[in-house]
Amino acid sequence: MKDILFRTENYIFSYRVAGIMLQDNAILLQRTSDDSGYAVPGGHAELGETNAETLVREYKEEIGVDITVGALKWVAEIHFAWQGTPCHQICLYYEVFPQDLAQIPLEGTFTGTEEDGVRRSDIIFSWIPLANLHQLKVYPENMAALMAKYETGVQHLVSKE
Repeated sequence: MKDILFRTENYIFSYRVAGIMLQDNAILLQRTSDDSGYAVPGGHAELGETNAETLVREYKEEIGVDITVGALKWVAEIHFAWQGTPCHQICLYYEVFPQDLAQIPLEGTFTGTEEDGVRRSDIIFSWIPLANLHQLKVYPENMAALMAKYETGVQHLVSKE
């Protein structure tokens, strides 16, 4: 399949789906080993794939956990520089739930997996207490405010760097 990620000479368009997993007043976030900023786990949808299928695939590939996809929570229009090139990203955020808690560490920090179960050191996952979100570099930048309104319906955000 082909990711919904289009590049031109001067611009990038990205269609991403992310899964918000909560456990004991903490949220599961990811970052790469070369970035101090955290984001909600997920990835690019592939052509012909539903948002739920994307999340199930991404969580299985990157974390090794089977999930159930819940309600749509946030719709984001994000404009940022991706490796020096302007990027316009549409990201849809859904709540997700592990099907088997034994498949995932429920606290602390751990590295991701590849499909064969080998640990990847370039993706780091951390359970971040919701109360600490405002102290960290997170994407979207207003994640703490969004989490404060988590139960009030779908939130729309626009971010332009």
